[in-house]
Amino acid sequence: MASLKIEIMDKIVALMTAAFGFVAALAWNGAISQLIEDWLGTAEDSTLGLLIYAVIVTIVAVVAIVLISRAYGKMKALEERK
Repeated sequence: MASLKIEIMDKIVALMTAAFGFVAALAWNGAISQLIEDWLGTAEDSTLGLLIYAVIVTIVAVVAIVLISRAYGKMKALEERK
């Protein structure tokens, strides 16, 4: 029974991580795009802006995923001790 509970928790954490990455990207989309546009202007070739945007979103998502994974690791260790 404990292994089923851990397996369910594994799936929930995976779904939460994916969902958080998606929601974070959507939430920051407008703000970061506007900041980059203000910083670089409205040039037709916005490749650099898109690259900067991608790096920022990736960093935010990685930090969130690491925090979720650490919290899950602690929960999993406590569950396995039972």
